[in-house]
Amino acid sequence: MTALESVSYLLFVVYLLSFFGLSAVAARQAGRPIWLFNAGPASQTLPATLFRIAFAGAALWPLARGLVGDMAADPVHDVPDGVAADIVGHLMVAVGACVAVASQMHMGASWRVGAAERQTGALVDDGPFAVSRNPVFVGQMLLFAGLFLVFPGLVQGALTLALIVAVVLQVRIEEQVLAATFGSAYADYRRRVGRWIWVWR
Repeated sequence: MTALESVSYLLFVVYLLSFFGLSAVAARQAGRPIWLFNAGPASQTLPATLFRIAFAGAALWPLARGLVGDMAADPVHDVPDGVAADIVGHLMVAVGACVAVASQMHMGASWRVGAAERQTGALVDDGPFAVSRNPVFVGQMLLFAGLFLVFPGLVQGALTLALIVAVVLQVRIEEQVLAATFGSAYADYRRRVGRWIWVWR
């Protein structure tokens, strides 16, 4: 790995550790389980699996690339390539990680992984959630897109795609759970704030 690739990889690892650490803090604050993939709709199984594959793969693949050897057989390896792509990718990783962590912290005791009716905590609609209904997911997608620029290739592309598909599927499930849990308050929130960002609904 180059120096910039190493920094981007370390940023991802720090994000991953922050995600689990903040989740543990939120569970203590809430006094309830926050891992709801198994408590909510059965349809969460696919996105939950894709999330696990994406994050585990992104943690392991940059290390494994050195063991794989010549990447010449990978048609995506050199597109995009170069210092400019590395710098843009690194910035996307940094910004994405910061957005995701700050948004997760802002949720406090309402943080959860997955969704189940009546187990979501209070509806959070201020701070970053006044700009996007899903700022944690927006940050994660930006982070993974940055990783693809830093580590271009079919494997990282597949991991990025797995993350995006997981996010899209999970958001649809969570919207149904939140609508059933909060009713008109969530309907009003959906009218005011876009799914991704206010200009991209």
